[in-house]
Amino acid sequence: MPTTDSGRWLVLSLLCASQFMVVLDFSIVNVALPAMENDLGFSQQNLQWVISAYALTFGGFLLLGGRAADLFGRRRVFMAGLSLFTLASLVGGLAESQWVLIAARGFQGLGGAILDPAALSILTTTFTEGQERNRALSIWGAMGAVAFALGVLLGGVLTDGISWRWVMFVNVPVGIAAVALSPVLLRESRKQTLTQQIDLAGAVTVTGGLVLLVYALVQAPEAGWFAATTVLLFGGSIVFLALFVWVEERSPAPLVPLMIFRSSTLTGANLVGALLSAAVASMVYILTLYMQQVLGYTALQTGMAFLPHALAAMVAAPLTSRLIKRIGVKSTMVSGMVAVMVGLLLLTHISVQGNFVRELLPGTVFVGFGIMIGIVTVTIAATAGVADSEQGLASGLLNTAQQMGSAVGLAILVAVATARTQAIAATTGNLLIATTRGFQAALAVGAGFAAIGIIVALLVIREQKSPRLR
Repeated sequence: MPTTDSGRWLVLSLLCASQFMVVLDFSIVNVALPAMENDLGFSQQNLQWVISAYALTFGGFLLLGGRAADLFGRRRVFMAGLSLFTLASLVGGLAESQWVLIAARGFQGLGGAILDPAALSILTTTFTEGQERNRALSIWGAMGAVAFALGVLLGGVLTDGISWRWVMFVNVPVGIAAVALSPVLLRESRKQTLTQQIDLAGAVTVTGGLVLLVYALVQAPEAGWFAATTVLLFGGSIVFLALFVWVEERSPAPLVPLMIFRSSTLTGANLVGALLSAAVASMVYILTLYMQQVLGYTALQTGMAFLPHALAAMVAAPLTSRLIKRIGVKSTMVSGMVAVMVGLLLLTHISVQGNFVRELLPGTVFVGFGIMIGIVTVTIAATAGVADSEQGLASGLLNTAQQMGSAVGLAILVAVATARTQAIAATTGNLLIATTRGFQAALAVGAGFAAIGIIVALLVIREQKSPRLR
């Protein structure tokens, strides 16, 4: 890896470009869904697969992608994921049928699952643990906030002004440039103590278990939580994950050495990361529906309404490393989670009339500020004290925890919102009031996720002392 200061920060710029592309894709595609539906003739049921195909492969292969980076070389795996993501984006933009677009989204998710943990492990092995790494992670997080904000805005502009296809094409020049620069800026690194051998049984069982879990969560709201299909999917996921643990305990070269979970801080950080993702990802989904279904906002207006949220996250990014230096990782993490909880509680006061300044702005700003502090500190805690040879694994674990937290949290919040809406509608007959009450209930549950995260952080996370730079 580069040893000079300028070399390290050039590496960070390249990694931030990849982070920008992946996060941008997350927010930009959602805005374009109605245009995709009209152009390619999607049914409402099939349209969900534009999102679900990505979620399945991304969530299912993150852990495998992170471990592959350790074993086969971080630069090699990073470039492979980046190339696959870029090619899938091009194919998706050119798609003339529903299934080509859905397949392209699936390969985008696979590329992201390979790319994301590899990029994070390159970052954590390039920058020394402590203030230097904390600063780099703050910049990495800020880039995600910028990408999210631009994604919602750019999605509306491109879809309305040119075509939905450009929400896919926009990844292509960024991806090509990043692939071309990777051999120049990145040196190869891998775990030297093991042969380049993958734990095939572990890979199959954990990937199968995670894919079945995500699929069950995606299908449950429509099929029914107690439908035979849903129960079988959840049961299959449990069986695969139990087999994975059994295999790993007996493997001479496990995909995931179970002793890594002996670190209470790493385990706690992954749990806090899952709860944080459950709270915040669900908030974005709920508020998007609220603004468009209740307040009548257009897609572009909705994107602009999220700008203060993203700007707050950008402001919080450079402050996070200073807070860590002053009060420590654990206290900073708790502060971020408290801000998220307060913001979600403020958002439970949304109404049918919906005044943006009074009801949406304070809560989204609090959440934006808190999410950035939370993401950075969770990443620091989840990778601190982990050997360089295991950083890909640690990054894959964290990304998987966050993805699963988001999927489980969204499923729970949608179920809560739907049940509450139906109950109120049956009583009042007013659908707008009922829908708003449902969203309020879901946001309150999101605040509960954040509250549990605070308790976990206080009880499980050990304070990290940030060593001073030499």
